[in-house]
Amino acid sequence: MSQADISYSCGSCGYPLNLTSSNRITSSIGSEYHKSVKKGLISFLSVDLSRFTQVDEVHCFPVSWGRYRLKTKLLCRKCGVHIGYGYGDVPALCGFDSPDSSGAAYKNANKFDMVDGVTSIMLLPDDCTCSIFNFLGCRTDRESFGLTCHRWLNIQNLQRRSLQFPCSFSIVGPSSLSQSFTDINSFNFHRILTRFQHLEYLCLSGCTELTDSALNYLRPYGSRLQTLCLDCCFRISDYGISLVGDGCPSLTTLSLYRCNITDTGLEALANACLALRRVNLSYCQHISDSGLSALSQGCCELQAIKISNCRGVTGVGLRVWSSSLVYIDAECCNLEPKGILSIVSGGGLKFLNIAGLSCSNLRNGLEAIGNGFAAGLKILSLRMCRSVTDASIVAIAKGCPQLQEWNLALCHEVRVLGWASIGSNCHNLEKLHVNRCRNLCDQGLQAVREGCKQLSILYMNRNGCISDTAVELFKLYRCDVKIKFEEVMSIGPNWGNLDSYE
Repeated sequence: MSQADISYSCGSCGYPLNLTSSNRITSSIGSEYHKSVKKGLISFLSVDLSRFTQVDEVHCFPVSWGRYRLKTKLLCRKCGVHIGYGYGDVPALCGFDSPDSSGAAYKNANKFDMVDGVTSIMLLPDDCTCSIFNFLGCRTDRESFGLTCHRWLNIQNLQRRSLQFPCSFSIVGPSSLSQSFTDINSFNFHRILTRFQHLEYLCLSGCTELTDSALNYLRPYGSRLQTLCLDCCFRISDYGISLVGDGCPSLTTLSLYRCNITDTGLEALANACLALRRVNLSYCQHISDSGLSALSQGCCELQAIKISNCRGVTGVGLRVWSSSLVYIDAECCNLEPKGILSIVSGGGLKFLNIAGLSCSNLRNGLEAIGNGFAAGLKILSLRMCRSVTDASIVAIAKGCPQLQEWNLALCHEVRVLGWASIGSNCHNLEKLHVNRCRNLCDQGLQAVREGCKQLSILYMNRNGCISDTAVELFKLYRCDVKIKFEEVMSIGPNWGNLDSYE
């Protein structure tokens, strides 16, 4: 009998396996081939599954990228003895007695790559595997997906849309700034971007060692990025911001809290990131009205901007904002009367925070808010505007009929006339903050009680001119209003979800 006519059977019970030497892989005949034959290991192009009992196993050994797959243990259909393994994308290697072997008994096969192909999930194309991954609802399942094999890990990486490093913090404060983390350098940042190439959200907040040169890697990998947070990245300068503009043309949200940028960086953003909708520039001490003016002219879709504690901003640079701007946080800025008018001139404002204005030249400057441009204003914070007068309060109460929440905590100069105007004109007001208002007396509280029919929550504490009797009368006549003896420092909607804010 010739070598080509040899048929193979189970070495234990003699059950025919429907395998012939003509189906062996002999394209790589050589020393290695003959060594495997002597060991009792023979490779076949295909196997007859009707002759085997199949048991799926998953083995992932970190020996080489993509070498090991979900494998199928092949057992003799008659006696159940282990014959070999099948993998799906490479030839089968079954361990029986070879014609050249002297032993007659079955020899255990070593676990090498084999093919069976018909039942292996590893033969699914990438688009099907991606659909499986996207179908997973449990976070643990999604994170474990890549543990199957390197191919699945790559699919998991490409499906990732958001990434936040351990050094990032979601709430900026003294506790988060004092923590020690492993900083991201240029080399690590490049490796991360090559691994996760389809990111839409990237938070690098707190990466204090990140330099401008690292942001150069955004050019090949940042085209899909929509949100980028660089809070407290102190080594990022105007050049780094220009690299962000070049590499992230689809950017809609950018946070630069406490970054050392100037008007030059804002001009670069205005020229490159035309789709910007939300920008956080809080505590950027080196920007001015000039940079904000450039940003407003270039980014016509801007909806929200934070410029709190930017001491170089007076507000006049905001005079050309479009009606798309609905959110402005300008707390503790050196705003001027003309700046206040510029801020509301767009006509689409829904939220305005200008807390901390105490300059004497703004005693009546806030009247511009009620001149008609801010008729759609819904949330207004004048907290710690200690010098605001009744004239401004009356103008705002009459000119902003849609107000739903108004923070007047620490507005010491508001007297009975101002509170009476609020009660008479603010028919949609739901929340009112009057904490520590020195001149809020029983008569002013009565005016609020008799008006403001939609009021549901009143924040008040440490109001020295209000008697206990006035408070009890308020509770008696307005049992629908909940009085909270606490002070809220910050109010307003989530600036990241302004599309649904009305």
